[in-house]
Amino acid sequence: MKRKDGRLADQLRAVTITRHVNKFAEGSCLIECGDTKVICTASVDENVPQFLKGTGSGWVTAEYGMLPRSCQSRILRNKDSGRAFEIQRLVGRALRAVIDLKKLGERSIWIDCDVLQADGGTRTASITGSFVALVEALARLKEKGLIKSLPVKDFVAATSVGILAHTPILDLTYEEDSQADVDMNVVMTGSGEFIELQGTGERATFKKSHMDELIELAEKGIRQLIALQKKTLKDIIK
Repeated sequence: MKRKDGRLADQLRAVTITRHVNKFAEGSCLIECGDTKVICTASVDENVPQFLKGTGSGWVTAEYGMLPRSCQSRILRNKDSGRAFEIQRLVGRALRAVIDLKKLGERSIWIDCDVLQADGGTRTASITGSFVALVEALARLKEKGLIKSLPVKDFVAATSVGILAHTPILDLTYEEDSQADVDMNVVMTGSGEFIELQGTGERATFKKSHMDELIELAEKGIRQLIALQKKTLKDIIK
């Protein structure tokens, strides 16, 4: 099939990650996936939730929001709170899966994902960008001597896949996502293990063979995203 932006079915949109976009946050980046743009910041808080007090373990959590004109027409702030809550929980789970919380110590890192412009894949871009901001914040803690080593167990990134016009495609734009028969978000580590699969038959059912094909397509895209993360963080993670 021919995609409107000229991409092949198995091709990511152009992706860039720009670090140090916020001078106040301990970690920050702007991730751009085609026309989707998300600012991710990481803030260190020397406290933990009540259930972790006295355990010696830290916490990583996230918040997600869309600016009023991130879409084609203005949206109200916090209008889609249920969706935002679901996405921020997903981001938090994805990041905690690759962090040694004991080595973080009794402190929290808050991740804020603010969507500047949305053209599909905001949740997956948030995960991919948030990992970069989180590593920056952890490096800041290490520089200050507050942690002995980076408590990073693996990389993590995410992308979307779907079936449109009977064709599996990678990294859906908003228009593609709104017309897809099946869509799926995949979160995967650098070692190839999965953290989350969110797959839905929007207009049709799908077979296991379709799911396997979509997951393989997502793996290809995520490997490319993790390669970009490694390049972006090469001064921190050797």
